[in-house]
Amino acid sequence: MEGSRRQIKKRQQDVVRFLEANRIEFEEVDITMSEEKRQWMYKNIPEDRQPAQGNPLPPQIFSDDRYCGDYDGFFESKESNTVFSFLGLKPSLASKES
Repeated sequence: MEGSRRQIKKRQQDVVRFLEANRIEFEEVDITMSEEKRQWMYKNIPEDRQPAQGNPLPPQIFSDDRYCGDYDGFFESKESNTVFSFLGLKPSLASKES
């Protein structure tokens, strides 16, 4: 159990680091402290993306109310250089100077 918590935390940090490095605004939601937020997440993941057993594990990525995917989808999009598309963003908007 401790190993899976560590893996979840590492994956969350990986997503956050990428978003920060690319100056993409985001809100990190801690579902461990809010049953309401946890239920919202479960309810808003499409049925065909739900795990065969149990509940989906964080990180689950949303753009506003649109489900983008889980960490594996994020990682694959990072590897194929399609993260902005994965997030539903245009690269020029996401990387503009402040």
